[in-house]
Order: sequence, then structure tokens, then C-alpha cells
Amino acid sequence: MRLQDLAQLSTRMFKTNPMRTWLTILGMGVGTGAVVVLVGLGFGLQKIILEQIVFGETLLSLGVSATGAQGLELTQETVTDFERNPNVLDAAPLARFPALITFKGLTGNVFVQGVEPPYLRYAGVSATAGEVFTDADAADTNSIMLSPAVLKLFGIEDDKVKDFIGEKVSIRLLIPAEDGSDAVSEIIIDKEYTIKGITKEEGVLNAMMMLPELRNYVGIEEYERIQVRVNSNENLPIVEKELIEKGYRVTALSKTVEQASKIFQGIQVVLATFGGIALVVSAIGMFNTMTVTLLERTKEIGIMRTIGASPNDVKYLFVSESVVVGFMGGLTGTAMGVAFGLAINLALNIVAGQFGGQSVALFSFPLDFLTFIIVFSAGVGYLTGIFPAKRAAKLNPLDAIRYE
Repeated sequence: MRLQDLAQLSTRMFKTNPMRTWLTILGMGVGTGAVVVLVGLGFGLQKIILEQIVFGETLLSLGVSATGAQGLELTQETVTDFERNPNVLDAAPLARFPALITFKGLTGNVFVQGVEPPYLRYAGVSATAGEVFTDADAADTNSIMLSPAVLKLFGIEDDKVKDFIGEKVSIRLLIPAEDGSDAVSEIIIDKEYTIKGITKEEGVLNAMMMLPELRNYVGIEEYERIQVRVNSNENLPIVEKELIEKGYRVTALSKTVEQASKIFQGIQVVLATFGGIALVVSAIGMFNTMTVTLLERTKEIGIMRTIGASPNDVKYLFVSESVVVGFMGGLTGTAMGVAFGLAINLALNIVAGQFGGQSVALFSFPLDFLTFIIVFSAGVGYLTGIFPAKRAAKLNPLDAIRYE
């Protein structure tokens, strides 16, 4: 049988039994749509979580802090020592001091952090409003970044965060006494800083300024933390092991991302299983339809055989029909699932916009996943049609003609 004839015969059902055909496709589409929606939810949740992490250099950096063991301290010499490692491209420190911050007569306790732009890149610091310090801001002596918790000290609501950019605050550093006593000396910085950005660091009372600006008012002998930028992903565990052996506490964001990805892969499998149940039910319905079609077309099969059609021609005809139905069911289900997910995303974003929240995509549909689902649906159609097709091919032509 020619491919052109096979294509015409396998799509003839849309004219002879359109209602049954489209209902079968719709049933298959419902099962496929359930898989698309549930797995799309898993992808969306994964994307929401991982989007909070800045990729690129962040995944190739290690956060190093002193454990207190072996008398380790993070000093400028430590930074230089880290940079001597052939597998390390850069090391960016962070200094931290307690301070008082004042805005329009309101004062609260915070920690002032002195950083350089590379540290922000390596640590994955990003902004919910305003801008993050860049390399062009390395000499900036008049700007500061605040964490969301600092805004709450001043009673700034979430929907007013963007309006806070450009406001002025003043800082007083609190320097502990060198003799180890509880005495604290206060260093008043006689100027106001402009709010450049609001970071995404929830739950911490931090104010960030450029490290050279902090050095103008206080001597920095020891750092709180150092971000080490490794030259490649292959050398990341090597450098991490070396630092741990020296007694440092090391954190790697890449491991967090890897663990999160594994967790979400498990969630996607569970969600796909629930959706697969609906797909199995749809496949059973499709199998039943193809079996009924076989019985209804028994005489037609006998006529085809008597005029020269081979058993394989009959088998290919039934298999191609079931593949077409499965493929169309996959397309329909994918369209329904994506439409449902996008509608939910749109509704959530409208609600978030009205209440001053941040827009999110709860459902995400990667193109490769959608392509796989459509091909998989065609495969399910093939599997549900192969048994009726074999039965049709084995029918005796004379018995088939006499069948009533």
C-alpha cells in the first residue's frame, strides 16, 4: 500500500465517524493535559526557587568563613593566599560591623557590610528594587544598599519599596573595644547615604557600602567572609577540599542547586505519576474504541483482503489510525494544559499586581518537555492500536465478508 493511500485511509475516520473520533481524541487529550499541567507545575516551582539564585559566577564560587579552630582568621593576607592558588581566579572579602541607621528621626540596629562589586557577583546578591553595585561603582562613596528587613524597621510597606530608592539615611558605626570588654565606641559618619538598591536578603538587617568607603572610617583587620571564585566547575571540589583541610568552613551554592534540582525531579516524577493515571484511563478508552472499530469494519476488512490487500496492509492501516488519534490527542492535551497553566499564571500576576506583590510563573512548560509529551502520546496510540491491528490482519477474508 502506498504511503499516500495509507494517509488517506487512516484519516478517513474524521469523515465517517467524526463524533466518535473527536471524543476519543478529547479523552486522550484530557489524560495528556493532566500530565502537562502537573509536570508543568513541577517545572514552575523549580524555576521559582532556582530563579532566586544568580547563576554563572555564583555557581563557580565558594563562601569561606573562619571556624575559630586552629586560630584561623580571614585577613588581607588570607585573601592574597587564596588568590595564589592556581585554580582560583579571584577572592573578594566582606567586612561587617554593627551600626545604627537613622531615617527621618527613626533609628535602628543593623550590620554595615563593606564589599566590593566582585563579591556581590560571586555571592549572587541581587536587588528587588533599585540597582546592585557594579564595577563602575567601586569608588562610590555616597550610596548604600539595604535589606528588606531594614525597611520594616522604618515601617516601609512592601508596595512602597520602590519609592524608597533615592532616600537618604545616616550611619553610626559601633566598634567593640580592643581589650575584649563590653565597651563600644561610636563613629559618626558625618554625611547621608543615598539608597541605591534593596537586596533580596530576607530576614537579615544589613546595609551594604563599598569596602573602600568603610575603610575611610574604621580600620579593617579581619574579614567576616571571603568569596573565592574558582576557574572551572571541575576544580570546584578540589579547591573546596583544600580549604576544608585547612580548617575553613566552606559553602558552595552549586551543591544547593544540585540538591534542589534532585528534589524537584522527584516532585516532577510524583506529579507525572498522578497525571499518568489519567493518561492510562484515556488509553484504555482509546483501546476500547479501536476494538469496537475493528468489529464494525470486519466486512470492510474482508473486502480489502479479497481485492488484494495483504495482512500487513490491514495492520498498518489500523496502527496508523491509532497513531493519528494518539498524536492528535497529544496536541490537544498539550494545548489544553498549556492554556490552563498560562491562564493560572495570568490570574496570579493580576492578583499580585493589585496587592503590590511580585509576579511569578507558577506553571512552566519547556519546549523539549512538550515535544516529548506529543511524541509519547503518539507512542501510546501505537501501543493501544497494535493489538486490534494484529487481530484485523489475522481475519479470514471469507469469514470477514460474511460477518454481520
